[in-house]
Amino acid sequence: MHKIVCSDCGKEAEVPFKPTDGRPVYCRDCFAKHRPPRRGGGGRY
Repeated sequence: MHKIVCSDCGKEAEVPFKPTDGRPVYCRDCFAKHRPPRRGGGGRY
């Protein structure tokens, strides 16, 4: 686990990957806000 400071709210958190320089990293709560909405994928068979 790697300690990070959330790019959105500024609180400390841990993530299971090494953050890449220059890319925003979010805590769990902010990540959920920034993730694109899921599509309803009820495909036909």
